[in-house]
Amino acid sequence: MDLENQKRVKEFAEQYGPENVVVLVGAAEGEAAGLAAETVENGDPTFAGPLTGVQLGLLCYHVCEPEIKAEFDANVYEENVGMMEMVLDVDDICEEMSDIRSNYCKYL
Repeated sequence: MDLENQKRVKEFAEQYGPENVVVLVGAAEGEAAGLAAETVENGDPTFAGPLTGVQLGLLCYHVCEPEIKAEFDANVYEENVGMMEMVLDVDDICEEMSDIRSNYCKYL
């Protein structure tokens, strides 16, 4: 997660309260999605950004996870994500995101 997005997430958590913020990621692989999730939940593991040492514990999902996918109109999802979903390892992404949430999320 780049430094500007870290700054935005931190500002939203401060403005609205971390219990009211959900972060959606769309990374193309589980490891990248997990790194973004870990950043907004446990702090920046690269020690480079505004979330270094900041454990927000935010709820974070990948757009392809079933519980998030179900929230979209099926036609809108298919038009915007469906093609990409066919080439993603969705199971790996879901497993990585679930692991990160179970370890670091404060607002499940």
